Amino acid sequence: MTNYWLNSAYQTLLPSPDGQLLVTDDFLRTYLLRPELSLVAESCEAEHLLHQRLTENPRAQIADQDIAAMADLDIQENYRVWLRYRSRLLAASSLEAFYMSLFKSDGVDVPPLFVMQLAQIFVRHILGENAHPLEARMGELFFRTQKITVLEDSIVMGADEEVVSRNAQAGESGNIMDLLKGKSMLTRSADLDVLYEENAAEYWARNEGFDFAVQLNFGHEPISHFCRVLEKWIAHFLGIAVRITPMQQISDPQWSWHVGLDASATAILNKLYNKESVESDELEKVICLFRLDFIDEAAVTKAQQGKPVYMAIAANEQQQLKLKPQNLLFNLPLAKVS
Repeated sequence: MTNYWLNSAYQTLLPSPDGQLLVTDDFLRTYLLRPELSLVAESCEAEHLLHQRLTENPRAQIADQDIAAMADLDIQENYRVWLRYRSRLLAASSLEAFYMSLFKSDGVDVPPLFVMQLAQIFVRHILGENAHPLEARMGELFFRTQKITVLEDSIVMGADEEVVSRNAQAGESGNIMDLLKGKSMLTRSADLDVLYEENAAEYWARNEGFDFAVQLNFGHEPISHFCRVLEKWIAHFLGIAVRITPMQQISDPQWSWHVGLDASATAILNKLYNKESVESDELEKVICLFRLDFIDEAAVTKAQQGKPVYMAIAANEQQQLKLKPQNLLFNLPLAKVS
């Protein structure tokens, strides 16, 4: 059994008997330690008092005048944003219910960083302590932007964009291709190692460094493990069993439903489905295609029963893969529950 992503605040949450996550005071306190709310040398007395009050009781009711008393206008706004966020958290029956509610309104009205952090917590919860290290690495796609580079022989590599950018700023390298150059791209350890089946156990020692690259081509193990994470994500939130299989192309004349797992993939699949012209450079942005089959046909609309859902991940114009895992929760052809 392995514990990982300790900085995600997952350990501060309380699992309910039905496997959902319940908000605790310790979870709320983690936000008070974030740079947006933590105390600094310039913090005024009113800010000190409010911070101490919330540290002692993270559910304390805070009046408008308590916030207005703080000297820093930016800090005032940070507290207002967090208190609105806290209010919605505490009103929901579980953290999962709160997450689902975010995407049912006109737009997500909480900081995107908070949404990404919740995705990490959910992936950690879903994978559990017995996760395969490649599942954990592919789970990073749910909450961390990947920088995509195509190497020789059409090898598609994904690496954490923040890590790549940090290395580039340090003057060590400018892109993934440079980071992986060397006698063997699979053994270079100075910058970015590549995680694959044979060295997968090395992930645990560096699980919060997010510094392993992965090969994302069809037929390689990381993509297979990505499918398993997608299946578990759907099962946890929707209670539906599915089977997801990587594909190289869609040649189904009865193609009736698709879901893009990111904005670029959605746009490309829409064009292909509508038989619109798609330029070759746009098609080249597709990293992998997938077929989703429902194991329980009763969960699907009658019109879609017996038919697959096609999915894709794709790089955007900046060569980023920015997954939108919520698409899997709201864009499937599910039967309405009465």
